[in-house]
Amino acid sequence: MTEKTFDTQSASSFSVDKAARRTDDLLGASRWIPSRILNWRTPEVLLRLLSPIALLLLWELASQAGLIPQRVIAAPSQIGGTLWAMIVSGELGTHLLVSLQRALLGLSIGVSVGVVAALITGLSKRGEVILDSPMQMLRTIPSLALVPLFILWFGIGEFTKIALIVTGTTFPVYLNLFAGIRNIDPKLIEAANTLGLNRRELIWHVILPGSLPSFFVGLRYSLGISWLALVFVEQINTTAGIGFLASDARDFMRTDVIVICLLIYSVLGLLIDGLIRTLERYALAWRPSFVRN
Repeated sequence: MTEKTFDTQSASSFSVDKAARRTDDLLGASRWIPSRILNWRTPEVLLRLLSPIALLLLWELASQAGLIPQRVIAAPSQIGGTLWAMIVSGELGTHLLVSLQRALLGLSIGVSVGVVAALITGLSKRGEVILDSPMQMLRTIPSLALVPLFILWFGIGEFTKIALIVTGTTFPVYLNLFAGIRNIDPKLIEAANTLGLNRRELIWHVILPGSLPSFFVGLRYSLGISWLALVFVEQINTTAGIGFLASDARDFMRTDVIVICLLIYSVLGLLIDGLIRTLERYALAWRPSFVRN
């Protein structure tokens, strides 16, 4: 063995030993690091927030550089400052409370009317013959087309605003609940008859629980329509409400206030939709899909 070969082998063995020592040092250090830190991954929620945050930063930079004029849309910093000032002064809370009262009152009345009509037409053939045709005729009339007639009948007070929200929120619940009642699995009806259930027990234990998924779908549609109707009705001779706030800001070219109103509509709609989803999860806990999840 030559002296050159010996030097090469000793150098390679030294590098192997050095690499082994580094590996041992790393393994020893990893024992002192908690497993949560070693296995930590970026939450999906944070990853989803990256793109909105980047858009906000670009929006702010473009506004500060004068690329986006204030009359087109205000900068995020200005919108945030205006929002905080409205919260501190109590102005936003006052308008928000008025809008919530209108939306929830109209939604509750509309849903109640839709449920009663769906039960009458869905559970009775005679009720379907009598009531379904008028409901379908009213459904095809746009709610906004009723505004002149409602103003002539009821004036321009709160009753007209609530009535317009009711007409918009009744029919999604009616259509979906009616379809849910009529689409009950015939095997369930046959099994209930085999067990000796009378008509009242059949409706309470089989038909109503089986139609709940369709009811919640209609309820979520009605919720969206209630916010759409609210935007319009709050511009009819109103002195309070989020829609009035947006209309007043339009007259004074306050784009920051308009954006705040849009954000409030979207956040409130999302929160109430989440509440309905929670109710749906509890009410439909017996369904196999919910049990698996």
